[in-house]
Amino acid sequence: MKTLAIIPARGGSKGVPGKNKKILHGKPLIQYSIDAALESEHIAEVLVTTDDEQIVTLAKSLGANVPFVRPKHLAEDKTPTLPVMQHAVSFLEREGKHFDAICLLQPTSPFRPKGFLDKALKTFQEKQTDALVSVLEVPHQYNPHWTFEANEHGILQIATGEKNIITRRQELPKAYHRDGSIYITKTNVLMEENSLYGNSLAYIVSDEKFYVNIDTLEDWEKATELAKTLTL
Repeated sequence: MKTLAIIPARGGSKGVPGKNKKILHGKPLIQYSIDAALESEHIAEVLVTTDDEQIVTLAKSLGANVPFVRPKHLAEDKTPTLPVMQHAVSFLEREGKHFDAICLLQPTSPFRPKGFLDKALKTFQEKQTDALVSVLEVPHQYNPHWTFEANEHGILQIATGEKNIITRRQELPKAYHRDGSIYITKTNVLMEENSLYGNSLAYIVSDEKFYVNIDTLEDWEKATELAKTLTL
């Protein structure tokens, strides 16, 4: 399976200005994701898509391929990730480069233990699903079988649609949430079905001690403290 890693890195950021090139515990934030991709045995190419010339220069110096500057209309605050990825894939296809799968690595989830990316890619190949995401287990108090939604009459109903609530924590089925670290999608699903997830979705459970999703200055401070404790 030939896999392309795509790392999206806009120049602008409201929560943490310039965060993708900002130094986090001794190196630029984007470098954590570039290094993880370059160290993988199963990634054929590492591409950074950015609208920022400084990030272009930085990413190239770190070993990533940056074959274009991302168009401004794909670099707005509310631009979804999917068209950004599709633009990158289309660009490479016009150059005659084709990949079986696309791996999205978001710089805002910088910490991935050694070997974790290859483990995810191996799992994806074994499961033969349309896509795979990294996840963390939902704490039992937030399990969907124990959460409620209000109906049009203001009456609470179990979010799963069940009539009777599961009373014992031990009987709750495990539930998971995406942690933002890794997304892997078959190229044809991404391009033809306009989806990151397709119709069958595998998963790999992350180590919670590596989890951070940098969106605010508070998240940045958390990441700074976390980086001091991790071996990556």
